[in-house]
Amino acid sequence: MPAVKNRLQDVKLDIKASARETLVELLNQTLADTSDLVSQFKQAHWNVRGMDFWQFHQMYDAVHAALEPFVDEVAERISTLGGVAMGTVRMAAASSKVKEFPGGFGDSKKFTTELRDRLAAYAKQVRSDIEAAEKAEDPTTADLLTEISRAADLQLYFLESHLH
Repeated sequence: MPAVKNRLQDVKLDIKASARETLVELLNQTLADTSDLVSQFKQAHWNVRGMDFWQFHQMYDAVHAALEPFVDEVAERISTLGGVAMGTVRMAAASSKVKEFPGGFGDSKKFTTELRDRLAAYAKQVRSDIEAAEKAEDPTTADLLTEISRAADLQLYFLESHLH
């Protein structure tokens, strides 16, 4: 993550500055990963091919629509904690831990498998982050991450249902 001057503003939340620093770092990683992941669903949406094109074109867009609002929610939580949201496309690309999506065209099985694997890894990380937020004694951030986890798990179920 690129260095930021004046990492935290003084805010009146009853969360210690050291905990807020940890939470801002964790949430900036979530912001980068979420931004990257939702862009990968759009990439698949634009480039899926085959007889079942329309069904998957629509499904990838629906997953994008379910997860994309969390980009803003995470960024706003970072700001609420007094941190700087690192939310540009370049910042996300430099920081994302999500595996890069393959370029070119693909069929629905290939793309759905690729997206499933990325979404599963993302959901696993978010669950781990819930524990970190709880350890930092921030139930509000833990709740936001739980909401993301719930949405990611549901979308994962939808993707997996097409692969069985």
